[in-house]
Amino acid sequence: MSEQFSVRVTVRGYETDTQGHVNQSVYINYAEHARWSLLQAAGITQTGLIGKGVGPVALETTIRYKRELIAGDEIDVTCAFEWSGGKTFRIQQSVRKTDGTVAAELTAVGGLLDLQERKLVARPDEVFKELSSDPSMFGL
Repeated sequence: MSEQFSVRVTVRGYETDTQGHVNQSVYINYAEHARWSLLQAAGITQTGLIGKGVGPVALETTIRYKRELIAGDEIDVTCAFEWSGGKTFRIQQSVRKTDGTVAAELTAVGGLLDLQERKLVARPDEVFKELSSDPSMFGL
C-alpha cells in the first residue's frame, strides 16, 4: 500500500442536510477530490490520461460513518492505493477532523477504462507508473 496522501477541506454550509451535518453523498465528493489531488500531486493530469486513451472509473465504494461533520469543520481526507497486479486496485481513505477524530472511512475499488475499447486496462499500475512523475505516491 502507498503512504497516505492527505488534502485539507473545510466543510461548507451547503454540504449539510436538515440535521445540520454533512450529507452522505458529500463524502463521495471529498474522497474524489482527494484522489484527483493525489493524481495531480503525482504529475498525472486529465489531459495526460485522455492522451493515453484511459480514464479512471469507480467500480465500488463503501463508506463507514463514524462521527458527524458540521459546517466549518476542518478535515483531512487521506488516500492510499493498494495494487493487486490485476485490472483493479483498492483505495483506502479516511476523513478526519484536525483533532484526529475519524468521521468516515472509505474503501473504493477502481480501474482504468480504455476509452476506445470500453474495457478495463489489464495493468493500471503500469499506466500510473508511466504517466506519473512520482510513482512512489501510489506505492509503485
